[in-house]
Amino acid sequence: MAEVLSIDGPERVSLISEPMPMAAPGGFLVETVYSGVSAGTELTYVKGTNPYLNTSWDPELGLFGTGGPMMAYPVRGIGYMQVGMVVDSRTDAVAVGRIVAMAYGHRTAYAADPKRDRFVELPPDLDPLLGIYAAHMGPICANGLLHAAHDLLGTGVRDLRDGVRGRRVVVVGAGVVGLLVAAFAAGAGAGTEVVVVDETPARLCVAAALGVETLLAEDAFQLKRRWRHGPNDHGADVVFQCRGQERALVLALKLLRPQGSAIDLAFYTGGAGLVRLGEEFHHNGLSLRCAQIGRVPRGLAHAWDRDRLSRETVELLHRIGPWLREHVITDVVRFGKAPELLRDLAARRRQALQAVLCRDVQDERG
Repeated sequence: MAEVLSIDGPERVSLISEPMPMAAPGGFLVETVYSGVSAGTELTYVKGTNPYLNTSWDPELGLFGTGGPMMAYPVRGIGYMQVGMVVDSRTDAVAVGRIVAMAYGHRTAYAADPKRDRFVELPPDLDPLLGIYAAHMGPICANGLLHAAHDLLGTGVRDLRDGVRGRRVVVVGAGVVGLLVAAFAAGAGAGTEVVVVDETPARLCVAAALGVETLLAEDAFQLKRRWRHGPNDHGADVVFQCRGQERALVLALKLLRPQGSAIDLAFYTGGAGLVRLGEEFHHNGLSLRCAQIGRVPRGLAHAWDRDRLSRETVELLHRIGPWLREHVITDVVRFGKAPELLRDLAARRRQALQAVLCRDVQDERG
């Protein structure tokens, strides 16, 4: 039997058993080794705040609110940071024994179809635990860098870091997304300044261990005075907004220089009513770009698909793997404890920067 995480209602989480899936002709079967928890997106289902639970989404028109709720409890199969071992393969696409990164939700086994399911075969020298970032989370962050590059160079982008190299960069939010974005940006070199801003000193310590400058949010306005480009021209060239709080977006806009860009990777489940667009946004002629993984910048899809963003992520994971294991991946718990873990995280009874579900009891920590 296979186990699947089920969110049965607000604050109600369980594991259900299903028949073990089988690889179809042309497909393959993976058994989960690690499954990363997204404390942002996934906990909105546990809390009952995800917009899909309360309204509809029309993908053709790109509109919310055209009908009834899109989803209802129980919600199963959420999660997008899975690492599995191929235990049966009926395709030439991947061999038995290989470790792959995928996004198939919190379940202990999954029957994949290479025509439908995207997978990233991890190199043998990469720690499989780090593979939780290779298929989806890392590409989300890389796509933020790509949007900043496109904002500056249009279709002339050649390198992921073209939008930050030699520029003054702020990352608002020191959660997993912000930390990975900061790691991507810090590797740009050639005079790039990267400052991570957050409200929590402990998270800033994690960013500092990466080797970037950090500031508490309450102290961040000193950057407006320090970064002077000319008369009436102060602030960051680009800000990556990586925290799903409206006050974080307000801060991101305030820290930008005139005509600067905020690249937004956050998810605002409660809207953003505090964002006063008549203030800095209007008076400084700012740009706000949403850079979620659903699309790469217009005109770049031919050269920068998600597979390329995953390759960039794997290169980054090789460079920063020890830092991630020591400072970012804080909790590794057995799959059987998943319901308790998600309930505790949603209720803030437990704090974790990156929590991961595992199959092997020997991996447990945190």
